[in-house]
Amino acid sequence: MTTTSVGTTNGATGRARRSELAAFLRSRRDRITPADVGMPPGPRRRTPGLRREEVAQLAGVGVTWYTWLEQGRPINASPQVLDAVARTLRLDVAEREHLYRLAEVPDAALPDDVDVLPEDVQTILDALEPIPAAVCNGRSDVLAWNRPYAAIFPVVVKAPACERNTMWMAFTLPSCCNPVVNMASEAPMHVAMFRHRYSRHLHEPGWKELVRRLQAASPEFARLWADHDVAVPGQRVKVFRHHAVGLVRTRTTSMELSGAPGARMIVYTLTDDESRDRIDWLLANPEAAAPDHVH
Repeated sequence: MTTTSVGTTNGATGRARRSELAAFLRSRRDRITPADVGMPPGPRRRTPGLRREEVAQLAGVGVTWYTWLEQGRPINASPQVLDAVARTLRLDVAEREHLYRLAEVPDAALPDDVDVLPEDVQTILDALEPIPAAVCNGRSDVLAWNRPYAAIFPVVVKAPACERNTMWMAFTLPSCCNPVVNMASEAPMHVAMFRHRYSRHLHEPGWKELVRRLQAASPEFARLWADHDVAVPGQRVKVFRHHAVGLVRTRTTSMELSGAPGARMIVYTLTDDESRDRIDWLLANPEAAAPDHVH
């Protein structure tokens, strides 16, 4: 088990970090009652919340270790143990990230398999019309979209939720139905950016299963995955083909969403008048968005 020393930063900065960590843990412990975790209240409790030994018991860690952690001592902590403490203290996403930062465990992965988005996201997507836009999580699951996006990618939005994933669609759709025209140049970048996100989720089953499925379904993905190339997101020129109108040229911009860890809004800015006219036509003729054949 990989461990890191809590508060390894030298001098006053390390002491301040450990002191903040200690105060944070005590405040989170105080807000949870024994009844919250199914424990009897017991007599003569001097603390409004859980005792240190109760947190240690529930988290499956040593009492001495947890006491030292809460006292701000420079001790070793693994991501797995901090995960157990975070679950026991019922930390939300922001609190969990705060715990890891104070404990100086920078590589701890934060969940990004969000399925509930902030309430204004759909309003923003709709307001972007006629510009196509969608929201994806870190694994590239499509969570929300607007009408122009649905018009270009009917096969994506009509897919079962378990297959509504842009990586899966890009590498498994046959060429006759794949809307990405410049896939030969885009595929390496797709995989490199996906690996950049994957590196924060190496031990998460959902991510590992998606990679396994992609490797089994797509020799091209398997080959590119084996290259271990990594890239950060940036603006990309993407050209899509729709069977009813032809080519639609776009430039993509990706923006992270606050309140939804790992989620990002991808906006496909239309780069020429012809593409804008074609989107307008698709919106005026929604029946044309359906695929023109089945397999």
